[in-house]
Amino acid sequence: MDEFRELDCAKPNFWSQRYQSGRTPWQLGYVPKQLAAFISALPAGAEILIPGSGGDWRTVRAFFEAGHRVTAIDFSPVAVEQAKNALGRFADALILGNFFSYDFGSRCFDFMYERTFLCSLPPRLWKNYVTRVAELLRPKGKLAGFFLYGDEPDPPPYPLTEAKANELFAGRFELIRSDAVADSLPIFHRMEKWQEWAPL
Repeated sequence: MDEFRELDCAKPNFWSQRYQSGRTPWQLGYVPKQLAAFISALPAGAEILIPGSGGDWRTVRAFFEAGHRVTAIDFSPVAVEQAKNALGRFADALILGNFFSYDFGSRCFDFMYERTFLCSLPPRLWKNYVTRVAELLRPKGKLAGFFLYGDEPDPPPYPLTEAKANELFAGRFELIRSDAVADSLPIFHRMEKWQEWAPL
């Protein structure tokens, strides 16, 4: 991938064009089994943040319907508008903003849900991601979700490797769970892992 494309995928318009045209093969039309089990096991009223939520309104609704407090943020106006239109009474959960710079005030979160956000970022931003997650999680919070591993000849997405993940989270987070995923989309077959990371 050339530098121009890498810069593009760090900007809202790169993603808005894809949402506008429907070129979103990463979007789920269902709540994955591991996410559903995770949601049902959370303590009542947990405060959740979904960074880079895109158009994934089903996940937002699933957290809400289980009685949790959800905030989702994305910097693509098109993705946020599409998700708001689908969410109806839950639409206020969505924020149009940049995860890295948005002012959440004094708010911290119990859990942060990851799916296709980290791998959408150029690797030069990965350390910023880990730093920001650590800032926004409560001390006993957890980063949990689907992390993409493997090789991609024409990114994005930008998959992790085991070595890169260990390096990236070293000193900030501990991996406490890592499981294979059985119901991934075909484009992510055998590349996704359900993982849970706890702050050190």
